[in-house]
Amino acid sequence: MIILIILHDGKVENKLYDNNEYIKMFWVGLMDGNGNIQVNNLRKKSLQYRLIIKLNSDKFNNNMLAKITKVIGGYIINLKKKNKEVIWVVDNIDTIYNCIKIFEKYPPLTSRLICQLNFLKVCLADISVEKYLIERNLKYNNQSNIINNFNNNFIIPSYFSSWLSGFIEAKGCFNLKEKGNHSFLIIHSDDYYLLNSIKNFFLLSVSVKNPSKAFYSLEIFKKESLNNIISHCKSYPLLGNKSKSLSLFIKYIS
Repeated sequence: MIILIILHDGKVENKLYDNNEYIKMFWVGLMDGNGNIQVNNLRKKSLQYRLIIKLNSDKFNNNMLAKITKVIGGYIINLKKKNKEVIWVVDNIDTIYNCIKIFEKYPPLTSRLICQLNFLKVCLADISVEKYLIERNLKYNNQSNIINNFNNNFIIPSYFSSWLSGFIEAKGCFNLKEKGNHSFLIIHSDDYYLLNSIKNFFLLSVSVKNPSKAFYSLEIFKKESLNNIISHCKSYPLLGNKSKSLSLFIKYIS
């Protein structure tokens, strides 16, 4: 993908902000990090299908989900409670099939979302509640096989750069510390292969750590490596609240 940067009223503007294909690839990364594909039964009479992304509600995340809604479909719900949240929802069957087409073009990379997508396809192929009730407890049965296979054979796909910015939007953390030892951190469960691929993608010398049984972390302190991550996020822009975090982070490490 060619990245076009143009000058507009004295500011640098990245054309990927409004590029539909970029938003689709970014969305897959965001779904991998913070989305869910749900299949539920309504009083054991019919099935309900939903894709959701739940985030803290602020203007950055709302604007990002508005972009996603414009390109992919769905609708946005703002929950008015103490901990304000915004939820992007797809429950229209035609839009769900369109989402599946995007996933076929840009497959999800986390074992969790792969299992959820496969279960959705099983339920769409046989919409009986009886089949659903049998299969729902088997949804993640193949997850360990997916992880083991990818730990040995994962190949970074062509859309990884755009996907990664969506994943960083969901899972990345730009840490500013009082003593100046600033860092970038990603914590993710189960999928060692994914953090190892991010490490290799950025040519990082640090190791992927395993602080607890199911969780892996990748934390970067070296300024040169942090600048590489910043450069990536400028070329493949963050679209939500993490763009605000990135702007503040840049001020402190430059």
